[in-house]
Amino acid sequence: MICSSKSMYALVCGLLIAFSSYGQERARDYGFTFGVLVPGKWNAITDVTGVKVGHQTLVNGDSVRTGVTAILPHGGNVFQEKVPGAVYVGNGFGKLAGTTQVEELGNIETPIVLTNTLSVAAGIEGVIDYTFSNPENANVRSVNAVVGETNDGYLNDIRGRHVKPADVVTAIQSARSGEVKEGNVGAGTGTICFGFKGGIGTASRKLPTEMGGYTVGVLVQTNFGGVLQVDGLPVGKELGQYAFKNQLESADGSCMIVVATNAPVHARNLKRMAKRAIMGLAKTGGIASNGSGDYVVAFSTAESLRIPYDSNGEERLSMEVINNDYMSGLFLATIEATEEAIINSLFAAETMKGYQGREIERLPVEKVLEIKSGSDR
Repeated sequence: MICSSKSMYALVCGLLIAFSSYGQERARDYGFTFGVLVPGKWNAITDVTGVKVGHQTLVNGDSVRTGVTAILPHGGNVFQEKVPGAVYVGNGFGKLAGTTQVEELGNIETPIVLTNTLSVAAGIEGVIDYTFSNPENANVRSVNAVVGETNDGYLNDIRGRHVKPADVVTAIQSARSGEVKEGNVGAGTGTICFGFKGGIGTASRKLPTEMGGYTVGVLVQTNFGGVLQVDGLPVGKELGQYAFKNQLESADGSCMIVVATNAPVHARNLKRMAKRAIMGLAKTGGIASNGSGDYVVAFSTAESLRIPYDSNGEERLSMEVINNDYMSGLFLATIEATEEAIINSLFAAETMKGYQGREIERLPVEKVLEIKSGSDR
């Protein structure tokens, strides 16, 4: 970008130069803020203690642009120590394996895996292989793998089904706490969002002490459309890149959203939190179109709420959970973290060329900053 007039673009160019040495810039690096709550240390789902994220990125030749992202609720044996969980469907044009058992029992017993639409079966098989590899699970005969997807078939040779169960195991085994890679990685390698390159994004919020001090973290796999807004700015409209500009179907796609919290929240209120994640999606301009699979998986890492695989003859479980009256802060945290995670996926993503020579450009951050500069004056 060439910096023309002194006041309009000085900040823009300065920021681009300042951040050009970083591997991945995030919206907050450029002065954007989302909401009123404070992010955690990493501004990632891994700010929720115990949560780990792993990626397996598959970029081969000129046609393979896909991968796997795994989210581990805690570092132990999730099958033996299940976590409270819930699923909410914003729009059901998609495939999310394992939902009926989560709905029925209110718990999650495996890592949550994200991949592409035609690799859900490989995802399930990989999760089963991983679960069976733990000696503690030697007598297990049933595993409810939670595997979600978005369709990366524009940039990826999706019919080739290049994701294998071993890739899923690798993603799970590589999962780490701390900083999370975003953009063109893992399950976000070949995705598209608002007509720009999408991908993996994450963010978090920490409630103030007087609201419990709990943390909410969100990770997204963005592959959907609408009219992009960045921190309230009408970016899609200003850039002339929005749903319905050319054809109705341009808004189709999907978004997988994973919400984690360390708050002692049971399945019913986790589902209420999951519903609020869709509000965060809406704040970015997403519309949950007819052909969009927009799913939210939410879980709590609170150790006091873990559900043991073996009840050891105990008829009752004793648990303390948050009262309904104190859920509003967690709702707000979920909305804010979801919004920022989606925008982070766009800021981190890079232009990609893939299947049949197709190419999707990255979000033109410099132009977004021009819009921001104009609104700040």
